[in-house]
Amino acid sequence: MRFVRIRSIVVTALASMAFAVSAKTATAQAPPAQAWPSRHITIVVPFPAGGPTDVLARAVASELSDKLGQQIVVENRSGAGGNVGGAAVAKAVPDGYTILLGTTSVVNNRFMYRNLPFDTDRDFAPIVLISKTPIVFVASLGSGLKNLDALIARAKANPGKLNFGSPGHGTAAHITAELLQRLAGIRMTHVPYRGSSPMIADLLGNQIEVVSDLLPTQIPQLKAGKYPGIAVTSSARSVALPDLPTVAESGFPGFEASSWNALLAPTGTPPEAIGKLNALVNAWLKSDKGKEVLAKFDMQAGGGTPEDLKAFMAAEVAKWGPIIKAANITAE
Repeated sequence: MRFVRIRSIVVTALASMAFAVSAKTATAQAPPAQAWPSRHITIVVPFPAGGPTDVLARAVASELSDKLGQQIVVENRSGAGGNVGGAAVAKAVPDGYTILLGTTSVVNNRFMYRNLPFDTDRDFAPIVLISKTPIVFVASLGSGLKNLDALIARAKANPGKLNFGSPGHGTAAHITAELLQRLAGIRMTHVPYRGSSPMIADLLGNQIEVVSDLLPTQIPQLKAGKYPGIAVTSSARSVALPDLPTVAESGFPGFEASSWNALLAPTGTPPEAIGKLNALVNAWLKSDKGKEVLAKFDMQAGGGTPEDLKAFMAAEVAKWGPIIKAANITAE
């Protein structure tokens, strides 16, 4: 019995030693956790290549690639007013390697689409607001309109007869025009185009009287005097067009509207990744390189914390929801 007991003790001791050696070996062989980022990152742009949003995304991608030491791939996934790209990121693994270049549509589409493929509040983690882009109202030469007072007077005298174009149904430019109509007590007829190019052609040909569009798209024509600008929707005048008055100083104090761009990540993305991206974009916005890119498109710098972006998006929901609903703007 004593021999059996001693043997049992020895076996147990040997087993414990073997386990300890095995555990130590396993620990030594386990690969160390990789710091983020350890591979390429994809920024999804929910619109076609070539537009201001795409150009901005590629400029930001270049900066992040330099600073993070990893390739940043810009992937254009357009369709359904930005919903295709948004859904792709919302469903992506939240590991910091798939990011969305979000726009105004991320907020506004909830009011227009019956079956939105994602929930903005639930599925996205805010990273940083990059920029805001003003909207501009312009008129054709043939319309004879040269300022906002004249536009409103004609619209009031002819309810529903004055046509206004936008680069698309439910775009920021369209909704901004709806806000102006509501505040001014006027009613115009919306003519949605498939982008700005055909709309500009109709402006030049006097086929449309008034247009609401992103300011960067209209700057070349306005600088060349092809047709008159009516007013810009930013809180301050445009640096590129300093003689163009704002809507606020044209009789609507406090009026401000813009399209915007921000980085968003799938909910659950590690705070380390969000923090690094936020810091790098904020630094880029303050750099000469960042200022040059934004100035090219007359964009206003964003910046701030993820919490700032969350609050900004909540304010956009409160601002535009009633306008979209009142104008019965829907899309499928």
